[in-house]
Amino acid sequence: MGSISFCASLLLATLFLHLCFQQEVEAQPGPFINNRLRNAFNVIQAFKRRIQSDPKNYTGTWVGNNVCKYKGFTCAVVPDLKKLAVIGVSFNGALFGGFNNRLPLNGFIDRLEDLVFFHANSNNFTGTVPRGTARHRFFYELDLSNNKLTGGFPNETLGATNLTFLDLRFNSFNATVPPKVFNLDVDLLFLNNNNFQQRLPANLGSTPAHYLTFANNKFVGSIPRSIRQARNTLYEVLFLGNRLSGCLPYEIGFLKQATVFDVSSNILTGPIPNSFACLGKLEYLSFASNQFYGRVPEAVCRLRNLERFSAANNYFSRIGPTCRALITKKILDVRGNCIPGLPNQKTAAQCAAFFSIPRTCPRLRTLRIIPCRRSLWSSKYQWLYRCRLGRECH
Repeated sequence: MGSISFCASLLLATLFLHLCFQQEVEAQPGPFINNRLRNAFNVIQAFKRRIQSDPKNYTGTWVGNNVCKYKGFTCAVVPDLKKLAVIGVSFNGALFGGFNNRLPLNGFIDRLEDLVFFHANSNNFTGTVPRGTARHRFFYELDLSNNKLTGGFPNETLGATNLTFLDLRFNSFNATVPPKVFNLDVDLLFLNNNNFQQRLPANLGSTPAHYLTFANNKFVGSIPRSIRQARNTLYEVLFLGNRLSGCLPYEIGFLKQATVFDVSSNILTGPIPNSFACLGKLEYLSFASNQFYGRVPEAVCRLRNLERFSAANNYFSRIGPTCRALITKKILDVRGNCIPGLPNQKTAAQCAAFFSIPRTCPRLRTLRIIPCRRSLWSSKYQWLYRCRLGRECH
């Protein structure tokens, strides 16, 4: 999943540069050929003075006036100004470290005013995203994953309306994610491995993102029913490692493009909605380590593209022949449940204690709905109606 997202990012950047910019191999040596390069030189040299640790010797190349030859920087002719400028920063894995464990972004990312992309994962940047970053008119990609950024959600990113890639994984952001995040026109939105604490915003389904990760935060409450709005766009969604509770909404079954769905390691409960039978492109599905119960859905086990299905460590008590066949093929994992006759299940006492407490789901009837089958029946009914009217009957 991560490699797909990374490749998508590189492809976006490459296409943009080829289509929108006239690329230059190098700038002229000697005096600066324009004020854009002069400004970039001053910004880079000021940033260089903040760096104490540079194990891969990026800064060793940051000498002289030819900033377009500096390691980690990309230059191109900016289309609206027709001037050569620094349009990209590539610091992924540079492992920069600052003095006194401080390496802020302010005065750097916000002052390179022609940026198209800023890739800086796996460094030691501190603080947050500075004001002014959103003003960059061609800013398409921001990757600040695996740094030491702190504070609330960086609201400055909400003004970067051209962003297609926003990666804030593996930092220490906290508080809440504003609903406006899900109105950003991004393809990739990675928020996992921070300290966000809240209910998932009700407008979650408004996001056009193809890849969406909430994993390993402190999100609580249920998955919003609005998720069905992402039915044509969402490919992968990761909810694992939070504190989500309640029952799964049947609206998840509308995600007809989804290939990965993971809600493992939460406190979700209830039967699995029959609507999951409509996720025909699903390759990876995990309900592991929750409090689901009832039958492991046979209709889900019939999904043709399913390569990995984990229902482990729940309270499922029944399983049919199709699902049993997936166990034999090592596709389905049902260890740690309450299924009679299968190995590695919970003890009878554990199962009895769980089932001694009455449990139910709101909107229980919806859990039996299979929306894709209903639409098929609807189409058949419409055809019969037209046939009886004599309009078409073959």
